[in-house]
This record gives sequence, C-alpha cells and structure tokens, in this order.
Amino acid sequence: MNLLAKYRRYRALSLMASDAALIAIAILAAYWVRYIGEWIAPVDEANYVAFSEYAPSAAFLTLLLVIIYRAEGLYTPQRGLSWLDRVATIVRGTLVGVVALSFIFFFYRPAFYSRLMFGLMGVFIVIVLSLARLVLGMLLARLRRRGLGVDRLIIVGAGERSRALMRAIVARPELGYRIVGFLDDDPAGPATIGRFPALGVIDSLPAVLDAEGPDEVIVALPATDHQRILNVLDEAERRHIRVKVVPDLYELTLNRVAVDDINGIPLIGVREPTISGWNYALKRAIDILLSLVVLAILSPIFAAIALAIKLDSTGPVLFAQPRVGRAGRIFTCFKFRSMRLGADDELDKLMEQNEATGQLFKIKNDPRRTRVGSFIRRTSLDEFPQIINVLRGEMSWVGPRPPLPREVAQYEEWHKRRLEVAPGITGLWQVSGRSQLSFDEMVMLDLYYIENWSLALDLVIILRTVPSVLLAQGAY
Repeated sequence: MNLLAKYRRYRALSLMASDAALIAIAILAAYWVRYIGEWIAPVDEANYVAFSEYAPSAAFLTLLLVIIYRAEGLYTPQRGLSWLDRVATIVRGTLVGVVALSFIFFFYRPAFYSRLMFGLMGVFIVIVLSLARLVLGMLLARLRRRGLGVDRLIIVGAGERSRALMRAIVARPELGYRIVGFLDDDPAGPATIGRFPALGVIDSLPAVLDAEGPDEVIVALPATDHQRILNVLDEAERRHIRVKVVPDLYELTLNRVAVDDINGIPLIGVREPTISGWNYALKRAIDILLSLVVLAILSPIFAAIALAIKLDSTGPVLFAQPRVGRAGRIFTCFKFRSMRLGADDELDKLMEQNEATGQLFKIKNDPRRTRVGSFIRRTSLDEFPQIINVLRGEMSWVGPRPPLPREVAQYEEWHKRRLEVAPGITGLWQVSGRSQLSFDEMVMLDLYYIENWSLALDLVIILRTVPSVLLAQGAY
C-alpha cells in the first residue's frame, strides 16, 4: 500500500471515528431534549425511560449509520462537492438508518421505545454532522488557500479543456490543487498561461514526472489522441501518480450541456448563457435595488470624499473614462478622481515601470496619485461612483473588470469571451488577489464566473468583497 493509499485510509478511519463520536453526542442531546429538558412535551413518570435502556439501540444506530455513510461515499475524498451535497448524503443516510432501526425495534418491542425519540435522534444527528462538515470544510479551505495540504498537478494539453480546468482551479483554491505546469505540442502555443509554465512537449512527460514528482496528472487531450492518452495513463500509473482524463465533449463543460431525448434517444445540446432571459432580469433588479440602498446609506461618506478630493488638488471630483462593456459596447465609466490632472498624458513615460502583466498597466507607487487618491485607491472607495453606471445598465455589481479599449485591442480570441456579460464593480478577480493576479488569471476568473453564474455566487462574491476592501488585499 503506497503512501497516498495509506493517507486515504487513515483519513476515512478518522472521519468514521469522529462521526461515531458525534452521533453519540447527538443521541445524548436528543435524549436530554425528550426526557430531561422535556422541551417537546412533559414526560409522565410511567413513560420515563432511562438512557441505559436506549444504549443498545444507540450503539446499533451508530454502527449502522457509519456503514451507510461509507456506502454512500461520505468518506471518499471528492473534490468539488459542495457542503449541501454532503448534507444531502447525511440526510439520506440518516433517514435510511433511523427508519431501519425504528422498524426493527418497534417490530419486536412496540410499546417500549418512544417514536418521538427516534425522530429527534435523526434530526440531531443531521444537524451535528452537517455543522461538523461545515467547520471541516471551512478549515480545509482556509489551509488550502494558504498552500497547505494541496496536491501538485500537471495538465497534459493546452486547449480549451485545459484552460477551463485552469480557470476552475484559479477560481476555487479551496479545491486544494496547485498547478505545476502543462505540456503541449503546439510550437506556437503560449510559454505560460497565467502563472502556469509550459513544461515541454507531451513526449517529455516521463522526464517531467520524474523531475517534478506531481501528486496528480490530468489529461485534457482530444479523443482522437487515443494512443497518446493511454501512454500518459501508463506513465503516470507506473509511478503511482493519480491520473484523470477530461472527457472530449465538443469542448463543452458539463454546466453548458443540455440533455434531452426523443423517444429514448439522448440528445446533447448547448445551453444558453446563464446570465440571460429571466436570470438577467433578476440580476438587473437586484443591481438597481442594491444601488439605491447603498446610495441612501453611504451618500454622506461619498460627499465627504468628494470634498476631500476638491480640497486636495485641482480638477473635477469624478474621473470619466471610456471602457468596454457587454458585447463590446463603449461606455463612460465613472470613478472618484485619484490622480492629478493630465495623468493620462504621462502614461507613455511610465510604461517601463509597469508591474502588471499582459494588457494591464499597474504601478504600486504611482507618482501621479494624489494624497487622497492613494487612500481611496487602497480602500477601493474610488470605485463607488460606478453605481451610476450600474443604474444606467452599463455595469453590474458583480462581473468582469471593465477593460479599456486599448486593452481589448490586444485581446487574444479566448480573452474576448469575458465581454459576453456586463462588467462589474466587484468580481472574482477582486476577491482573489486583484493586482496580484496576472492578466490571464484574471480572465480565467472572469470566464469561470460567466460559466458558473448564480445568484448564490454573486452573494458570495459581494460578501467576500467586504473584507477584501477593508483589508486592502491586492489593492493599489
């Protein structure tokens, strides 16, 4: 048994043991509520049952539930499963276990056990285990975001499937992957994608595996490269390295696939973009409502910022700049002015000091910035006049960063997909590092957002924006 298999076995046994202890605590809590606290209903002395009488059934239920959870895959490591997915497994397994126990014991001793007690057991077990999984998930996510306990990953291929995989990993560091690099045979292909370097051609995989020693290899090659895929599998398995294959499904990710059938014949089509139709109308309504609420609450602060800008330097309070919006339409984007007048005319002189990558221009200590401007840039307060753009329908609260026309003119073809939706005041790019990200990584995050949009994702991004702004993470 290799080290990885031992780790997985130890992890599964640890989870099973901790779940057994938590189930016992949940059963004790259910007994206390039913018989000691009498929260549900008073218990007559004639109907009182000592906990020792329940102990055999409690022990049996604990063992039964651990077995059911294991059969349901609760102890099998599965990256990408949400907390709700795990809760659903817990609910399903608990329901089966409690129903089975109730049937067994009531069949033999129908007058002894309390039906309410068995119901309370099930409810408390679900609550306790679900909370435990939530805490464990948050702890693992925090450790993985700091680079602890992550798996080193090599991707074979550099096509759209590989890019989709990269942007998912960039957007979700809690998955616990760190991409070492990728292999590709295209001589005109990129030397890097974001921070991920090209490690050579695919035939150099054996040497790369020996040199890098990754924990996992993911193959993202076309199905027509059947023999090459098999060779990659053989090379990885020979070194006891986990290997997975991205299915070749017409360059489609599963969340873009719509499945239908005609008389049992399966049909696969492409879904419409998620931010369209009623989804777009709902997102727009929320944008307007949130904008009005923020303006009503923070207008005194905005007025104070405007006064400070006016007193600090000559020029207008607002800075208006052409930006590229949805479908490539140009609009005027508003911000609080953070630089002195004529700052754009000095841009060419500062190009050599550019600290950003790709089409972006960023300088940490930009000499054109005013005293007030440095503060509002660091705290992101300069962005709030974009609420005007949101109310005008040119922007949204959450979306890709609004690019400059000169940046769009330099876009590669895959970059242009970020123009499919309205740009946002905040987005995944802002809560994932902002100025610390390369341009390609920012685009990956934008495309991940477009492909996986939901109201829940918007809410998570807005909530994560608050500490990012307060702590000035990656802002300059």
